[in-house]
Amino acid sequence: MAEGDGYRCAVDVSDASGTSHHLVRVLPKDLDRWQRGRSAEELVRDSFAFLLERESKASILREFDLSVIQRYFPEFDAVMTKPS
Repeated sequence: MAEGDGYRCAVDVSDASGTSHHLVRVLPKDLDRWQRGRSAEELVRDSFAFLLERESKASILREFDLSVIQRYFPEFDAVMTKPS
């Protein structure tokens, strides 16, 4: 959902053990840094794929700004800015 100061994306992650629900804020500066031609929704989807390669859905914060990921995973910036 677009907002004046960026986007809020609701994400549901499902597997055999159930579903987790997350809310991700994507600020304009996040799009400038990591978008690489992707929509905000695609960026969030790719970011969750990145997270799920590294931790379980239960370990992912329920609500967070997209930029928080790089605090926990310093390689996030390099992965998200890598040319396609």
